[in-house]
Amino acid sequence: MLGMTKQVQGAFVFSDIVGLAAPPAYDTPMFTGLIEDVGSVLSLAPQGTGKRLRIRTAFDTGDIAMGESISVDGCCLTVVEIGASDFAVDVGQETLRVTTIGHLATGARVNLERAMRADGRFGGHMVAGHVDGVGKVVAIKVWPDFTEYRIQAPESVARYIIPKGSIGVQGISLTVNALDGDVFAIGIIPHTTKMTNIGDLAEGSPVNLEADLVGKYIEKFTLAALGKGEAPTGGITLEKLRESGFAK
Repeated sequence: MLGMTKQVQGAFVFSDIVGLAAPPAYDTPMFTGLIEDVGSVLSLAPQGTGKRLRIRTAFDTGDIAMGESISVDGCCLTVVEIGASDFAVDVGQETLRVTTIGHLATGARVNLERAMRADGRFGGHMVAGHVDGVGKVVAIKVWPDFTEYRIQAPESVARYIIPKGSIGVQGISLTVNALDGDVFAIGIIPHTTKMTNIGDLAEGSPVNLEADLVGKYIEKFTLAALGKGEAPTGGITLEKLRESGFAK
């Protein structure tokens, strides 16, 4: 699904979701996986120990603030320069290592989404913009009314994938139609192909993947309850999950 145009003013962070104070590590802008613009790479040049990525966009750059977060192909990156019709973000070594950003060529199309407003709608699902791993497109099949992509996920992502669950692919909120081991299938309707860069993918293409945030928290709390891990500090506790009917 693709929908509304959002603005960054009043963008909420993780602590707004849980309703209580969260530790600084979780105090991050949230996205929904609804792509707002497909930008184009103007340059990717060395910058310190990382790189600086400059992107042409249809966004009103006068409304973009220095330091705000923008999701680029599913990676949450910070704006460091703003032009008349472009903006630049710095990409650190770790991001270059664990995502596809470092392989972008001049002219490449990239999915863009600004951080969600606190009063906005969740048209997709909770997306942090923290890529969990890079998958690979292993098959593409075109049907009369949609295109099916089969993607192989690394173990760091595959463990959280469930049929009919949500997953972020190149920053797009998508539904898992089928699952076979570490390979999952997604169905892309023509509108999504038109409004994102997913149609640029071919068999063998690498893709940024982000597992469902809720699944990762459920795993952490479950392991903690079984005595096999530590519960995260902050607003959510196992007791609160019980009170809300999410645990027994």
